[in-house]
Amino acid sequence: MIVVTGATGNVGRSLVQTLVAAGEQVTATSRGISAADVPQGVLPRRADLTDPASLRPAFDGADALFLHSGGAQAHLLSPRDILDVAKSAGVVRVVLLSSQGVATRPESASHGVTARAAEDALRQSGLAWTILRPGAFHSNAFAWVESVRSQRAVHAPFGDIGLPSVDPADIAAVAATALRGDEHAGRIYELTGPALTTPRQCAGALGDALGEPVRFVEQTRDEAHAQMLHFMPGPVAETTLTILGNPSPAEQRLSPDVEHVLGRPPRTFADWARHHSPAFR
Repeated sequence: MIVVTGATGNVGRSLVQTLVAAGEQVTATSRGISAADVPQGVLPRRADLTDPASLRPAFDGADALFLHSGGAQAHLLSPRDILDVAKSAGVVRVVLLSSQGVATRPESASHGVTARAAEDALRQSGLAWTILRPGAFHSNAFAWVESVRSQRAVHAPFGDIGLPSVDPADIAAVAATALRGDEHAGRIYELTGPALTTPRQCAGALGDALGEPVRFVEQTRDEAHAQMLHFMPGPVAETTLTILGNPSPAEQRLSPDVEHVLGRPPRTFADWARHHSPAFR
């Protein structure tokens, strides 16, 4: 059995579907999950990564685990305690969703430090491990749903600076492959899309997917910062804006790892936009 934490998120939801399609027995966990959130045959279990003791019922009987490094709530986590619960429940293989920031922003509390702590705990756990380090997600574009629906416009800063964002479905596909076999143990995969894509190009791709133009409206850094503060802490917003506006060469590097694992190129932002266009109509 495979346990998927964060099963209602962008990566976790796709991962559950991918594993079920491959014939795997899956337990899906999140804090508020219900049977309506998962495909038929998947066991939903409410569990909270900030409370390792709540995880034991979800982990019992599992041999593999998909685990988040923590994200914005990582300061509440004890990765070592979570992994101890997993080991005691019989888990032998863990795939960790970490962050590109471990390598590119190692001093950033929001993008590198907390994810590194989870990686270190996993390496020292004695479990078979695979670490996934994605950068930006295509699904970050969901932040534009309201403005695209109401104005057919994307508002964003740094309109002509590109990043190799990745489709969460590709992250899920890599995770599913690593969870189901031993050949990826001890590997770290950096996961990116196939090309640098700018916010202006994203607006164009959304317009193509919708069949009508979507304008790009460039924000100042201050405007973007004020907007980000509605859904992320100040330090996270600052670092995110620095990456968006002045990415390092490492943050713009195109990684071959998705294609190496899956045997096909990663999906483009345009692919993602076509698949998710109903959300923007």
